[in-house]
Amino acid sequence: MPRIITGFVHGVDAMNRFIGRIAMYLIFVLVGVLLWSSVSKVAFLPSLWTLETAQFVMVAYYILGGPYSIQLGSNVRMDLFYGGWSVKTKAWVDAFTVFFLMFYLVVLLYGALGSLAYAMGYFGMQPLEYFAEFFGALFTGGFEAAGEKLGYLERSSTAWRPFLWPVKLVLAFGIFLMLLQTLAELFRDVGRIRGVEI
Repeated sequence: MPRIITGFVHGVDAMNRFIGRIAMYLIFVLVGVLLWSSVSKVAFLPSLWTLETAQFVMVAYYILGGPYSIQLGSNVRMDLFYGGWSVKTKAWVDAFTVFFLMFYLVVLLYGALGSLAYAMGYFGMQPLEYFAEFFGALFTGGFEAAGEKLGYLERSSTAWRPFLWPVKLVLAFGIFLMLLQTLAELFRDVGRIRGVEI
C-alpha cells in the first residue's frame, strides 16, 4: 500500500483512539449530572439545566465514541454468515458494504452542517457556502469579522434556553470523524484483499 494511505489510516486511527478514549469518560459526567438532578429534586429546588445537559453529554458520548467503536470492531454486526467467512471474504464484503455507510454518513453530515448553520443564524439553503464565508472572515478579519456573519443564535425552547450550536458542532464533528474512520476501514479492507495488513 502507498505510504500516504498507510499514514492516513494510522493518523485517523490515532486521532479517533485519542478522542474516543477521552469521550468514554463522559459517562461519568453523565452520571454526575443525573445524580445531581436526583439530589436537587429531593433536597433543593429542581435544577432546570440537568435534563438537557444530560442529553447533550449523551450526544457527545455517543457520537465521539462511535469512530473508536468502529476502529475496535465492536459495532453491531449480524454474524449469522459473516462469522464463518475467511478474512479475505470478510474484507471483500466490508469493502463493498462500506460504501452504503459512507453515503449515509455524507448525507448525515450535510444535514448536520445545515442544522449547525441554522443554529448559528443562517436561514438560507447553502450551508457550505455560509461556512466558507464564515471561516474566510475568521481567517482574514478575525473574530470580529466572523461575528458579523452570525445571525440570531438558536436557543432551546425549554426554560433553561441554552444555545444549541455547541451540541450541533459536536454532532457535525463526530459524524466527520466517523466518515474518516470509515474511509480508513475501507483502505484497511483493500489492504487485506491484497494480502497486506495495515
